[in-house]
Amino acid sequence: MHEDPYDEYAAAEESHLRSLTVAEADGDERAVEAALRPRTLDEVVGQQRVRDQLGLVLEAARMRERAPDHVLLSGPPGLGKTTLAMIIAHEMSVPLRLTSGPAITHAGDLAAILSGLNEGDVLFIDEIHRMSRPAEEMLYMAMEDFRVDVVIGKGPGATAIPLEIPPFTLVGATTRAGLLPGPLRDRFGFTAQLEFYEPRDLDTIVHRSAGLLGVELTSEGSAQIASRSRGTPRIANRLLRRVRDYAQVRAGGVVTLEVAEAALDLYEVDALGLDRLDRGVIDVLCRRFGGGPVGVSTLAVAVGEERETVEEVAEPFLVRIGFLARTPRGRVATPAAWTHLGLAPPAGGEETLFGSDAD
Repeated sequence: MHEDPYDEYAAAEESHLRSLTVAEADGDERAVEAALRPRTLDEVVGQQRVRDQLGLVLEAARMRERAPDHVLLSGPPGLGKTTLAMIIAHEMSVPLRLTSGPAITHAGDLAAILSGLNEGDVLFIDEIHRMSRPAEEMLYMAMEDFRVDVVIGKGPGATAIPLEIPPFTLVGATTRAGLLPGPLRDRFGFTAQLEFYEPRDLDTIVHRSAGLLGVELTSEGSAQIASRSRGTPRIANRLLRRVRDYAQVRAGGVVTLEVAEAALDLYEVDALGLDRLDRGVIDVLCRRFGGGPVGVSTLAVAVGEERETVEEVAEPFLVRIGFLARTPRGRVATPAAWTHLGLAPPAGGEETLFGSDAD
């Protein structure tokens, strides 16, 4: 028996966590993370273009008293896709149902979820690019016509029974928008690409979270945390909690520039925000493979991580800061990556862009 793709208990627990104050949640990392999430579009910092566009979509839907168009959110992990799905449900004053693409392994899994929706509900499917093909094809009809055909039986005696679904809003989230089939992408009425956050926005987020956590910090301490957060709010909040721990144990509870630097150095997050995985990727690429090109699967094996982890967590940031280049032949370390490691780039490094095959 496969798992129920929509866990009622998990959804109720998520709702409970979001209702807690930070003080009530303190001590439970998952609860604290949920309590730090913004709950309305007005509370969201950064992503101004997406906020304006999404706000218009929701306001128009409220004026028409109809469910908003389906929404597709794409971007690297930690930028707020799940938070925006929760905000959409909150702004529309409707329940949110949560599931994920990998949990929907059969069309029947999706039919079970859809049959439980009420009019106006928001259905959030995380990692929507990882849904099974039969479930994807069923979703096409559900999104467009608000009905699905449920097949009963097998072989020549199989019968398709139409199932009407009340109008709902699907919010899909993906880190790999390019893997979504065109017919699925085309059925979303609003699509948004979330971008990495600017340091000033992360600084604002750190200050807000510090206030909720009751952490005393200086503007320099906040800026230091923001500058090492890889443009990602989830990482900023996580680093803030670790710096808070350091300050409480070793520095009298106040986060200054010196305290933030010492704490983040202890946790192996360098001045650019690179952590052990990031440094491992560029170190292996430079020292073992001469700067590349090398296929991402080979690179992942060399650093002892899953391909998806390297491709979705480390690679976007390394590309963004100019340490890694994607080429038709594989991944290549840039001169900036060599310099960051204290190494001299190889002579004629540009020629490595056309080296061995990628996998």
